[in-house]
Amino acid sequence: QVRLVESGGGLVHPGGSLKLTCAVSGDTDRNYHMAWFRQFPGKEREFVAGIARGGIERYYAVSLKGRFTADRDNDKRTAYLLMNDMKPEDTGVYVCGAAGTYSYDNPQDAALYEYWGQGTQVTVSS
Repeated sequence: QVRLVESGGGLVHPGGSLKLTCAVSGDTDRNYHMAWFRQFPGKEREFVAGIARGGIERYYAVSLKGRFTADRDNDKRTAYLLMNDMKPEDTGVYVCGAAGTYSYDNPQDAALYEYWGQGTQVTVSS
């Protein structure tokens, strides 16, 4: 059983930074493509960033590129999302997902991900 646990959410002022962490446990024989999505009340999950299992290919929502950075440490089985210059519209629940597929051609497709964490709340407010 694969388990994803996010941490690092909280309250941040506009213009501030926050780093989210997604720890992966279980099924230690596999390495997964990892992604971050965010969810707003009453809306579908929105792709934020993805990072392939090798850590080289990284993908971002066009509107967020330049402010958000995805990273990972495969030795620690952990994925990260560094968010800079945060805005009130970034407020939401941030969820990490893991995909065990061979290819990673469509990282923004939520259906690709087999496992999800519970999410961590991020609030950007003065």
